[in-house]
Amino acid sequence: MERQPAPDDGPADAPHVPPPQCVSLLRLLDAAANRAREGLRVVEDYVRFVLDDRHLTGQMKQLRHDLAAALAQLPVDHRLAARETRADVGTGLATAAEQQRPGVTALLTANFLRLQEGLRSLEEAGKLHHPRMAAAVEQLRYRAYTLQRAVQITATGLGRLQHARLYVLIDGRSSLEEFEALARPLIAAGVHAIQLRDKRLGDRSLLERARRLRAWTAGSQTLLVVNDRADLAALARADGVHVGQEELSVKDARAIVGPEALVGVSTHSMQQARQAVLDGASYIGVGPVFPSGTKQFADLPGVELLRAVAAEIRLPAFAIGGITRDNLPQVLSAGFGRIAVGGAIAGADDPGARARELLAVLKRDESSLHGRALDPTV
Repeated sequence: MERQPAPDDGPADAPHVPPPQCVSLLRLLDAAANRAREGLRVVEDYVRFVLDDRHLTGQMKQLRHDLAAALAQLPVDHRLAARETRADVGTGLATAAEQQRPGVTALLTANFLRLQEGLRSLEEAGKLHHPRMAAAVEQLRYRAYTLQRAVQITATGLGRLQHARLYVLIDGRSSLEEFEALARPLIAAGVHAIQLRDKRLGDRSLLERARRLRAWTAGSQTLLVVNDRADLAALARADGVHVGQEELSVKDARAIVGPEALVGVSTHSMQQARQAVLDGASYIGVGPVFPSGTKQFADLPGVELLRAVAAEIRLPAFAIGGITRDNLPQVLSAGFGRIAVGGAIAGADDPGARARELLAVLKRDESSLHGRALDPTV
């Protein structure tokens, strides 16, 4: 008579493992499960209590629950019966590096690796004991890779954009002289980033202005970002590129500008903001907040979107769209202390003076800084 699998034996297509090897295999699976869950818990606690990111905390929590569901296919009593910690030859082995965590990046990297290595062991050994569980764990491993990128880019972005409060969007003007007359005073005023955005100029003229702007911002606190054109951003050695929902993806922009450049994304809804985080954006623009004279939108998410993003996402985020000295208090009260401004500065009689006014207001309201910086040594 053909042997029928017992309820806890796993699926019928699972390879039959003799009892002695089965116990050893369960011991391996138990250790891998513990390793993965421990690494996951450390990262989740960091995201929850240090990064204070509701969105990523939810992603980590869901991953933890899905891992528990996959592990439920391995009966706990079987795992515990096979567990033998006191006789484990590996418990007494350690290296000096395991006792040191020089900073946040090291902490996150070590525990994400612990999670991913545990998942890989579960997946491979699970193929011998419970193929369906192994297949589920494989998908969890891929999700862990995506979350590692999102968490670490968020932490890095908070450090790199720690002091970035005022982000100014300018066009290339009709001549180099006019362009210099606009850009130089903004750099002297101490704006934290300038985005070159111009849909009228040809590629050569736009690249020339980007290179001039790179030379003027060199050695200053002003970052240079090029709108949309990742190719020109790379050629000008800009600090980053900014893309919209209809332009290049974060993946494609990153392939052009490289791993160290900033890649910003415009977002107009909560879903787009969440997706940008998972896509690996370095920062996001959120809006439009108010009607703008430089760009028209069919929908106006307004201040409510700012509140929602501030409550959920820690990735550096800049409020954008029709922001002026008069309505800035509404932005600050929504929990945003980073703003991106175009016409309110570029169209002023004295752009440098207008930039200094906005910087002074932002500096007085440090408490509203969305996405406060992290100390990498914490």
